[in-house]
Formats: sequence, C-alpha cells, structure tokens
Amino acid sequence: MEALHVLAVVAGLLLALVTTAHIVRTLVIPRASRTLMSHIVDTGVDALFAMIVRPIRSYAGKDKVLAAQGAAVILAQLAAWVLCFELAYALLLWPSVGGFASALRQAGSSMFTLGFASTPSAGATVVDVVAAATGVVVVALQIGYLPTLYAAFNRRETEVTLLLARAGSPPWGPELLLRTRYGVAVRSDDLPASYSGWERWAADVAESHSNYPVLVRFRSPNKLSSWLVGLLAVMDSAAMLLALCPSRERIEPRRALRMGFTALRAIGSALGMHADVDPDPDGEIELGFDEFAAAVEQLRTVGFPMDRDAEEAWPHFRGWRVNYEALAYALARRTDAVPAPWSGPRRWAAATIPVQRPPNRAPSQTGLLPPDQVKAAATEAIS
Repeated sequence: MEALHVLAVVAGLLLALVTTAHIVRTLVIPRASRTLMSHIVDTGVDALFAMIVRPIRSYAGKDKVLAAQGAAVILAQLAAWVLCFELAYALLLWPSVGGFASALRQAGSSMFTLGFASTPSAGATVVDVVAAATGVVVVALQIGYLPTLYAAFNRRETEVTLLLARAGSPPWGPELLLRTRYGVAVRSDDLPASYSGWERWAADVAESHSNYPVLVRFRSPNKLSSWLVGLLAVMDSAAMLLALCPSRERIEPRRALRMGFTALRAIGSALGMHADVDPDPDGEIELGFDEFAAAVEQLRTVGFPMDRDAEEAWPHFRGWRVNYEALAYALARRTDAVPAPWSGPRRWAAATIPVQRPPNRAPSQTGLLPPDQVKAAATEAIS
C-alpha cells in the first residue's frame, strides 16, 4: 500500500505542475502556444456543438447555437483546470487521509475554501493551503483573462461591421470593387486607405488570435458576418485589383494581402494546422475560372476601369490566391463560418448565401418644390 501511496504522490505532483504550466502558457505568457489540454477541450466542445447543430437545417439556426461555442470553450477549459487540480491534490492527500474518496472530499473543500474537511497533519495542512491558494488564483486569472479577450473581440468586430457596408452581407471580394462604381459606401480613391486599415487589422488579429486561439470560436453578432470571411473578401478584392488594373497598382493592396495571409498562417499554426509558406504561384486553386470571369463581367458591366480581361488577369489573381485560399477554406470549415461566395465548403451541406445589396431608395421627384421656392421657404423659416 505504501508503494501505491508513493506513486499517487508523484502522479499528483506531476499533474499539478503540468496543469500549472498549461495555465501559465495560456493566460500569462504572451506567445502563441497550443497544449494537449487545450486541444482536447477545444476538440471536445467542437464535437459536441457539431452534433447539436447537425439536425438544424438553416444556417441562421446553426449560427444561433454556435454563437455560444466560444463561451463554452472558456468554461470547459476552466472546468478542466479545476478538475485536474482537484485530482492532483486528492492524490497528494491520499496517504494522509487514508481513503481516496475522503481525499477527493478534502481537496474540494480546500480548493473552494469551504473548510468542511481537514486532516490535522503537517503534510495534509500544507496541501490544503496550497489547494486553497490555487483555487483563488485560477479563478482570478480567468476573470482577468476575459477583459483581454473581449477587448480583442471588440477591436476585431468594429472593422468587420464597417465592411458590411463596403463589401456586402455576407462580404465578398468583388463586391468591394463593385461598390466603388455604385457610389455606395466607398470610392475608388478610398481603397488605398481602406487596405492600409485592414493591414493593421490583420496584424492585430494575428497577434490576438494566435495568442488566444479561443477567439477564433467567437462569432460576429451579425449572422451573415465573419472575421474570416471579411478578411478573405478584402484579400480577394486586393488580388483582383492588382490582377485587373496593373496601371493603378499601389503598395497598400500588396501590404494588405501580405499581412492577410501572414495572419492566417499565424492563426493556423496556433491551431495546429499546416500551411505551405512558399506555394507555387502557378499552382491550382479551388476557385474556378468561370466564377472569376463572372465577377469580372459584373465589374465590366458597372464600368469599373480594367487594363486586362478575365483571361489575362486570371494567372495573376491565381498567383495571389494560392497563398491564402487553402488555409482560409480550412479555417472556414473548422469554424463553420457563414457560407459566403468564394469561401469554400463547410462541414455540412450548405448553400452559398448570395450577397445582400441595399435597395435603391432614391426619393421621387414628384411634388418637390423648385430650388428657388425651397430657398425662399428656408429663408422665411429662419427669419
């Protein structure tokens, strides 16, 4: 029996140290890291939510359920830490208490500072004190962790929400260029500044989402919006602009593209996903030429200025998209992002949701006063 107690103490000490190291790597050290425990928790919660939403037919219904997945991962992670410490301290107390059930009871009493169970021995008292401190520290760290997460989430969603007026709902890359001709939300000369803003946005998301991968599971408040689909739309629009209009080439879309696929690689690496860091620019992509040509035709219809036709621009567009398409599609599938155009397949059969455009609600001219009468009426009202 003594040998079993020795093994229990060693196992309890190792489990406590491993759990502490995981908490420090997750909540304290500002560097992307992926541990076995976080992988197990994320995979388990994801499998549970996938099972729950599988019978739901509509995307809106699935999105409503999946909105709770990020919070569920956080709670499950906290529960996993507490259970690991509970088991670790129970193993440490076992030799002093005499029975494993009594050790579990005393470990729980100490961790939650309830004090209804104790053993008057030096070793057990030390374990009780450490367990009580551990419970308080773990909960405090988790509480302090939440404002950081939600601050990063709010920064991310501000630009994503603004994109809905620029690139449609759900966002689509060609739509961003189309609306420069509609005169809705963005003009051609606004594009460089927009790409510069998204370059900084992508850098921020790369840092926050690789350090705190649970943010990947936090969905946008708007069911037809997604941080990933928004980034993909911006990169597609930049790639199309560079491919179709070499005479208008500027550094801003190139930088946005570079930072965009760098961000995807950083996030994918934090999630344990493989990415080709040096793809062949002549390699194949899943997006077909026919889809690209149809988008180019829409641009031509609204009078978007282009130096190349679809066939000439296709190799250049494909050379850009090969850098990010595979990883973007894999992330969209894993996170069940909104099935927007050009965003790849999902884990279930999902019809692509077309871009929703605002209707033209220009006022009728019937009954309007002539300009001179409007001016006279305004002058009379002021006086």
